[in-house]
Amino acid sequence: MELTIQSHNFKVNNTLETYARKKLDKLDRYLPNIAELRVDLSRQNTRRGDDLAIAQITVRHERGAILRAEERTTGEFEEAINGAVDKMYRQIQRFKGKRSRKGRERFSATIEELNLAEAIPDVEVFTEETVTIPEENLEEVVRRKAVALSAMNEIEAIEQMELLGHTFFVFYNAETGGINVIYKRSEGGYGVLIPEVQ
Repeated sequence: MELTIQSHNFKVNNTLETYARKKLDKLDRYLPNIAELRVDLSRQNTRRGDDLAIAQITVRHERGAILRAEERTTGEFEEAINGAVDKMYRQIQRFKGKRSRKGRERFSATIEELNLAEAIPDVEVFTEETVTIPEENLEEVVRRKAVALSAMNEIEAIEQMELLGHTFFVFYNAETGGINVIYKRSEGGYGVLIPEVQ
């Protein structure tokens, strides 16, 4: 398992890196066949009150499934890492509990993986403080993110979106040969956006 720790707006010291590695090295015991594990730590300045410590954990499984968990807190980075790890445990539990029909096992745990994995530990309960995030200038782009796309069909894209807990998902549609966006409709069901250049 490859573990990468990146920081934004501050420098990670050795103590914090050691703490993060100790907490995250355990994840492969609960979810075998993790190909890559990435941790993004950032500090966000707020106009009202304390700065936010943000920890985002991204797990890439060998078969292409992506699990992601994020925690924002006004406390220290250790608290943000703990909260993100606890959320990742719930994501792993959801991934392991997901059983799919034959031919669509890509985003579900196999029987072999379930047999290798240890049980998820009891998740500590943290009392969440109310965090007030100020309204930003809506006309300003505050983040750009490169997205690695995997070739998949619409059903696999829905499964991946559900695993991430998102309401939309960008993917390369292997059937049409183009980039599509699948999203949850407020009336129920899913929709697909197919870009057309005009």
